[in-house]
Amino acid sequence: MVGLSVALATYNEEKNLGQCLEAVKDWVDEIIVVDGSSTDGTRKIARDYGAKVIKTTNKAIFHVNKQMAIDQCQGKWILQLDADEVIAQDLKKEILGIIKTRSDFDAFSIKRKNFFLGRWLSKGGQYPDSVIRFFKKGKAYLPCRSVHEQMEVPSGKISQFSGHLLHHPYPDFAEYLVKFNRYTELTAQEYLSDSKLKPNFWYYFLIELKAIKEFLFRYFRHKGFCDGFPGLIFAFFSGLHYPVAFIKYWEKSKLK
Repeated sequence: MVGLSVALATYNEEKNLGQCLEAVKDWVDEIIVVDGSSTDGTRKIARDYGAKVIKTTNKAIFHVNKQMAIDQCQGKWILQLDADEVIAQDLKKEILGIIKTRSDFDAFSIKRKNFFLGRWLSKGGQYPDSVIRFFKKGKAYLPCRSVHEQMEVPSGKISQFSGHLLHHPYPDFAEYLVKFNRYTELTAQEYLSDSKLKPNFWYYFLIELKAIKEFLFRYFRHKGFCDGFPGLIFAFFSGLHYPVAFIKYWEKSKLK
């Protein structure tokens, strides 16, 4: 009987995957990795850790592959991870404690520590950054509509762990810009499907207001300034996301 399954979706994650799987290899019953046709050593690393690897295409909405991994899990409990996340020891103890008991809860949210420009962000909306990642099979799912969506639990009780996921999404600023480009591209595609949005100056002005609001929200209301220079840069680029996505949308709409 499978008690705990780990579900991951990957694409060219050879730099991160080993650290992620090293932290869970000795205490989980099953590891499922859905790989979007990586061109590096991702699949070999996954197999070296005993994972069941399923090769597929790399979807624009990456949550499609995450949900595919979740669907393949046989465990009573499922822990969904990203390759750039590591389970901290305090979280490991809590998860094992839940598995050994008959919990009344169906899903648990987990606090994430996000590493950016050499430090763990403590403010700016980046902590506790709670995400639902641990749940009973069949009790949670990803809608697979947007890159920014969260896990949904249609019914059942949700609790929160006090332990942490250690998140290393950006090993350097160059990688941050790569992901910034990818996410603004996805938002531009969402703008294209919005019939109410028009590629003109008025809507660009509204987008700029949204960008300013996002920056002020993260930097002042959520005290991003407490994280020093990294906090300033993170808040600035969080706001910049929207006008950059609109410019890409404007370009695409003119080329249609």
